[in-house]
Amino acid sequence: MAVVVPICPLVFALLLAPPQDYLAEGLKSLDANQPAAAEPLLRKAIEADPKDLAAHFNLALALSLQRKDPDAVAEYHSVLELKPGLYEADLNLGILLLRDKRPADALPALKEAAEAKPAETRPNLYYAQALLETGDAAQAEQRYAAIAAADPKSIPAKSGLARAFLKESKLAEAAAQFHEANDRDGLLEVGTLFEKAGKIPEAIAIYREFPGNAEVKEHLSQLELNNKLALADTYRAEKQTPKMLEELQSAVASEPNNFDLRMALGRALRDSHNLPAASQQFFAATKLKPEAVPAWSELASALIVSENYTGGLAALDHIRALGKETPGDFFFRAITLDKLKQRPQALAAYQQFLSSDNGSHPDQEFQARQRMRIIESELKK
Repeated sequence: MAVVVPICPLVFALLLAPPQDYLAEGLKSLDANQPAAAEPLLRKAIEADPKDLAAHFNLALALSLQRKDPDAVAEYHSVLELKPGLYEADLNLGILLLRDKRPADALPALKEAAEAKPAETRPNLYYAQALLETGDAAQAEQRYAAIAAADPKSIPAKSGLARAFLKESKLAEAAAQFHEANDRDGLLEVGTLFEKAGKIPEAIAIYREFPGNAEVKEHLSQLELNNKLALADTYRAEKQTPKMLEELQSAVASEPNNFDLRMALGRALRDSHNLPAASQQFFAATKLKPEAVPAWSELASALIVSENYTGGLAALDHIRALGKETPGDFFFRAITLDKLKQRPQALAAYQQFLSSDNGSHPDQEFQARQRMRIIESELKK
């Protein structure tokens, strides 16, 4: 008689239980935003069925969410081997490769994704980005322009189009698109490139749009000043004196405490024979730098030539106090004292000039000797 061995109820229950669904559990972990927990479950699903497309795809996703990019790339390639041209795999693979700074590798996958969904903005944006980053700015421009035409509200399309224009050195077009996209950093970049290209007015126009940026504001001020000086030099070379003076006066108005600007305007006014106005600029320069001998010297010369002898003598006294007198200063002092009829002092100044000049200014030395003879004759009377 056969012996019947009863089955333990627990063992019987285990024999009847369905096999563990690793794919379903992995998807639950992904839905719960737990990619690290999903990864081993999805790997077990692949061990159970190496051709499980969903397991490979979701494992690639779990790996990319953990920034395990090389492994994720390999899994997406496995997906595309199982099902070539799968839109979601091409798109995700391309995005992942772009993230890893591998635009050339991303290009084929993103091209397939864009061609699979030509009306979709997202794949076409990424494809255009890959084109731009691989140096094909012309094709990128066409792609971005098409996206912007189809979706006028697409800020990424406008910003991308601006970047394509930048690569092609179409700076005005780039500026317009950055304005459309409200991309302030991009706009500043255009301003810098305008400046490097020597298109200073265009650069200035952009920098003026950043009044709250202290660094840009300071740079703008210097750039505007340099631009005015450059224009003044151009007008000087072209003998357009009124325009030259206008630029220098505008520069001084913008930076009234700039010593060099005051001196430049003063000399320009002097050369155009407007000595009173020149004297005002030289005097302002002496206030900014009281120890600047050139400013006192120019002031003295302008005042004396315009017959303001008292003012000119006072300016020469400042140079003397600084201990920086030159033979030219002695000569101007002599003729000034001569005009003021201070004969003994003028005679001494002429003698000082002759003693220090050493033949450097023969015409002035001849004049000095002539005046000395006349003064000595007058003093003897």
